[in-house]
Amino acid sequence: MEKNSKTAVVATDDEPQLNYRGWKSMPFVIGNETFEKLGTTGTSSNLLVYLTTIFNMKSITATTLINIFSGTTNFATLLGAFLSDTYFGRYKTLGFASVASFLGMLVLSLTAAISKLHPPDCGNQDSGACPGPTPWQLAFLFTGLGLMVIGAGGIRPCNLAFGADQFNPNTESGKQGITSFFNWYYFTFTFAMMISLTVIVYVQSDVSWAWGLGIPAFMMFLSCAMFFLGSRLYAKVKPEGSPLASTVQVFVAAIKKRHLKLPEEPWLTLHNHIPKNCINSKLPHTGQFRCLDKAAIMTPEDQIKSDGSAINPWRLSSMQKVEEVKVLIRVIPIWASAIVYYVALVQQQTYVVFQALQSDRRVGNTHFKIPAASYAIFSMLGLTIWIPIYDRIIVPRLQRLTKKEGGITILQRMAIGMILAIFTMIISGIIEDKRRSLALSRPVGLEQRRGAISSLSGLWLIPQLSLIGFSEAFTIIAEVEFYYKQFPENMRSIGGSLAFVGFAISNYLNGFLISMVHRFTKGASTGDWLPEDLNKGRLDYFYYLVAALGLLNFGFFLLCAKWYKYKGSGDGAPEVAMEKLNPEKSPV
Repeated sequence: MEKNSKTAVVATDDEPQLNYRGWKSMPFVIGNETFEKLGTTGTSSNLLVYLTTIFNMKSITATTLINIFSGTTNFATLLGAFLSDTYFGRYKTLGFASVASFLGMLVLSLTAAISKLHPPDCGNQDSGACPGPTPWQLAFLFTGLGLMVIGAGGIRPCNLAFGADQFNPNTESGKQGITSFFNWYYFTFTFAMMISLTVIVYVQSDVSWAWGLGIPAFMMFLSCAMFFLGSRLYAKVKPEGSPLASTVQVFVAAIKKRHLKLPEEPWLTLHNHIPKNCINSKLPHTGQFRCLDKAAIMTPEDQIKSDGSAINPWRLSSMQKVEEVKVLIRVIPIWASAIVYYVALVQQQTYVVFQALQSDRRVGNTHFKIPAASYAIFSMLGLTIWIPIYDRIIVPRLQRLTKKEGGITILQRMAIGMILAIFTMIISGIIEDKRRSLALSRPVGLEQRRGAISSLSGLWLIPQLSLIGFSEAFTIIAEVEFYYKQFPENMRSIGGSLAFVGFAISNYLNGFLISMVHRFTKGASTGDWLPEDLNKGRLDYFYYLVAALGLLNFGFFLLCAKWYKYKGSGDGAPEVAMEKLNPEKSPV
């Protein structure tokens, strides 16, 4: 067993000793985080413009490719979390993923620096007459994107937990250090977004794509260097095996005993062995999904070890494990409802770029133009401005009114964000209709390889971007907190990956939606809603369609939220609703 210490944990022969260096290792951890965010964000934030201008891709093709790339990247986090928890540990996973990410960015920067690795410059020709990339050029491009997917799949689910691993969770100073690290983590994320969406995007759009992609690649190289320089200081937690195995065991045991009759008082008769070193919260029995309770029914064939655990966990599970599985099942509908919500967010990251390209992006009477990809910064500003206002002003007043921690429940916060997303799409449609009308009646010039530039200022895109930032401040942050609190403690890395998987499916769904709209509106009386030249299409109708889908999804979410039972809320069984099995250990 472990012994508490300020700097180390003495382990048994089966477990390596962990040396918690805390803040001594933070310069390397935080430095690695900062440079990694600068590299990945600087590369991906303007990728849509790169594909349409340098690789001469049509907007539909480029948007679909970005959706597939983003979706695959987010999906890869689930595999990365599984491999890290089961086989390699977070240190090895992060090391391998960081190198893969650097190589991917290096390959991508070479596609811009070497003329033979991208199509020839199209000049002012119409996009339809521009030569597309050759199969070899696409292969090189996809190699770079594939390496970046591998890198993100290992980095995203592990970096936050790896930083927290450096502090001893059994000491007060360690707990405070973990909280401070979380604050630093989100600070570095905001810092990287600010630099990427301003300086790096400006270099890419107005100086050189070779330099604009080479700088993030160099930042990723510095990230790798910082990570490996601190290797001797890190606490490297040994993987304990995937917690998903016990989940599968519950289903298998329940299927094997599906013909047995359920007891009338399951909380008294079901097998409920709980290991002494378990970090998971004790869960009371719930009446939902009672068919799974059969996995914990003891029969004469079931044998028990001296410590009380089942000899064959594939035939007999504990009631605690059954309830943990029920928690996972209850989360799934809430998670599914967030997928359609993400579609509205994706529009503010893709088609808003095309809107900006065909809007007047000049600042005042100067010749300086705001890069199209930089408009996303207004969404981030909306989020960062709203968070302190909500946390410091609104929450205390709500707490006095509702007497609830946080003022309102997590699901209520998610609902508010979904409503704001619906209004965002409606406002986006109204602004796009105005932009298109002015582009047709009062254009200010021609955009290279696109249509007329509207006399509507690009600053009119700020309301929709700010509003989606407010929406994220409610729904996305609430969702992350929801997964963290509702998942069993030993599955929180999987819970963190679930949010990325939702983004992944949303990107695929968005790509499918765009393809279907493009296909079915081509022969309609209104014409193609999503052509290369937005002035010839009806992007506003597409935004209204997303708003309608969001409204239907909101109704589905309300039904799921009404049905949902929070973790630890039982069904009246005479048990303690929720308690720590080992209060000396604080789960991270």
